[in-house]
Amino acid sequence: MNPQLATVVFSLGIAGLFVLDWDRKARTSNALWIPIAWLSIAGSRMVSQWLAATGPDAESSLSSPDQYLDGSPLDRNVLTALLVVAVIVLVKRGPRVRRLLVGNGPILLFYSYCALSILWSDYPEVAFKRWIKFFGNLVMVLIVLTDPDRSYSMRRFLARTGFLLMPLSILFIKYYPDLGRGYHPWIWKPYYTGVTTNKNTLGMICLVFGLGSVWHLLQALRGRGERTRRAGPLIAHTALLAMVMWLFWKANSMTSLCCFLLASGLMVVTSLRWLALRPVVVHVLVGAILFLSFSALFLDFGMGLVETLGRDPTLTGRTAIWDLVIGMNDNPLVGSGFESFWLGPRVERIWNMYWWHPNEAHNGYIEIFLNLGSLGLALLAGVMVKGYQNIMVALRRNVDTGTLRLAYFVTALAYNFTESAFRMIDPVWIVFVVAVTAVPDVPFPQGVNISAHMAPAQCHTDLRLAKTHSHEEVV
Repeated sequence: MNPQLATVVFSLGIAGLFVLDWDRKARTSNALWIPIAWLSIAGSRMVSQWLAATGPDAESSLSSPDQYLDGSPLDRNVLTALLVVAVIVLVKRGPRVRRLLVGNGPILLFYSYCALSILWSDYPEVAFKRWIKFFGNLVMVLIVLTDPDRSYSMRRFLARTGFLLMPLSILFIKYYPDLGRGYHPWIWKPYYTGVTTNKNTLGMICLVFGLGSVWHLLQALRGRGERTRRAGPLIAHTALLAMVMWLFWKANSMTSLCCFLLASGLMVVTSLRWLALRPVVVHVLVGAILFLSFSALFLDFGMGLVETLGRDPTLTGRTAIWDLVIGMNDNPLVGSGFESFWLGPRVERIWNMYWWHPNEAHNGYIEIFLNLGSLGLALLAGVMVKGYQNIMVALRRNVDTGTLRLAYFVTALAYNFTESAFRMIDPVWIVFVVAVTAVPDVPFPQGVNISAHMAPAQCHTDLRLAKTHSHEEVV
């Protein structure tokens, strides 16, 4: 099949996925397309890279660290436009937004500290621009969680983005190799990137949208009603999950694949209502997953597992980078300022040592320590602790949405052991914020049929909780 014909076929396939997953009785606002566009950019390439048809590992081709300081005016303008429109939407949703913000103090405190850290950055203008992007993630999450039909907005937020990025990644890999593949220097061995610019990012979006598809499949299989209503989503998300598994195989990103398998298993187990209502069991499962991940990576008795997965004990050189950058942190208490460590003389020194020009620590917790110090780590820990409490409440009140939130929460914690995802525009950070956010119970607006896409038992539970005016933790 030639590339032109393949493009037509894949375009029709994408349209088919949208049609199969469509629920006419569900009502989400058109504003939901704003965070979908944001997440699509975060999970693929910047607009300037798309327009320039930039191939894999575009960032690694930068010859000088100074090129990171300026950035792309086009990307900045596009993201600013999306952010401005999103803020206008939130202003119109004023009461719902205010109630949501009041219940999420730890998240606001962490974002405020990130903004404050700009003051001691060596490059405050660059740090400020990067914080605006980081703030944009929170704005997009607010759009999703304050949607009039919020119980369905998260489903469409994940599904629509996945329906776009996963098929396009396959199209690029198979029919547009200049865009979807790269080659290792000297040995000329290919690696696969799809719509992203490196294989680890491809693995990351497979992780995020793969978990979304597993959740959709669980909901469709558990759904009640006419068989024809369930067939469409089942077909669409089975196809998407098949694409995800193929892309996992091509990407060879073991961190993302292991996180996907562990979080999917957790989601399946906690979808059993009798188990989800037993907090001790859930705590043990979450603790076991995190301990297994941590011990396999960092403790001596877990190194055999790392080698079994085809990785060396140094985690492909990550441990050497960790030792180097931690020693370069001149202010352990507050760090170098928001997203400011990998700038200037520090990154020049690191690039002189590594030909592949790293621009992150490949560990989210070390990355926070470098930029925000021990204080930043403490505030992030506060977000995690409070977020986990929110998720446990959600799991008791609404198992269906609580399982997804728990899976994304555990995924974010484990994924950041070997990758940096607590940063600017990153899909893992976006779904993490969705997972830990407490959403206050607000009445459904008139015209929204909440029973259209809820099981009877779930609908009854939600109506009962609404009468008590308690805080309902849902996505």
